[in-house]
Amino acid sequence: MLNDKIVLVTGAGRGIGRAIARAAAEAGALVIINYNSSWVEALSLVEELNKKGLRAESYKADVSSEQDVQSMFKFVRERFGRLDVLVNNAGVMSSTLIQMTSAEDLDKVMNVNCRGSFLCLRAAAKMMSRQKDGRIINMTSIVGRTGNRGQVAYSASKAFIIGMTLSAAEELGPSGIRVNAIAPGFIETDMTKGLKEEVRKERIADTPLGRAGTPEDVAAVALFLMSDQSGFINGQVIGVDGGQRM
Repeated sequence: MLNDKIVLVTGAGRGIGRAIARAAAEAGALVIINYNSSWVEALSLVEELNKKGLRAESYKADVSSEQDVQSMFKFVRERFGRLDVLVNNAGVMSSTLIQMTSAEDLDKVMNVNCRGSFLCLRAAAKMMSRQKDGRIINMTSIVGRTGNRGQVAYSASKAFIIGMTLSAAEELGPSGIRVNAIAPGFIETDMTKGLKEEVRKERIADTPLGRAGTPEDVAAVALFLMSDQSGFINGQVIGVDGGQRM
């Protein structure tokens, strides 16, 4: 499905990013696994995939750093000559009531989720415009559409990604670049493990399918958007939420 495609997945050491990177490699792509702090997990994934005869490499970069992002995309360009898919997955979560949210908390969320996603999208757009081809998948969230109590900063950052996706799809479409977003609902990841049990039960109760999603559920949609099967899909925000409505 993705034979010989060059795929960069940011924040791919854990959770959804890890599942997407694995799925892309299994589909035949050469995957660059970006990480920042989760180096043990990222390197273990590279080792796991390489042992299976699949192609994967790792690259450490803080996506909120313009210099790091420039260096990462320079590495991709010089080593592989092209980039077919960017999955803008790196992100941090903040769950704090408005009056308990500090300016520092807000800055951290916005720097990674908004600034980081933009810097990577901009760098990918530059490479892909020269190729006249490419796919960019931005990871947003159901809360970017609906909001959520106790997640003002996080919800705002994910709404930013939706707006960025829609604008980029219109601007980059004429260059053969498709830009779409995935909006997961309640997914079982390291990010959600810290939730109180009653909150977890509430989220599942709000999901018509009656279960939490898995990183693999999200990876399946990402794989579709990477492939030629989604060749006429652009500027869409696809929910992977089991029908959840907050």
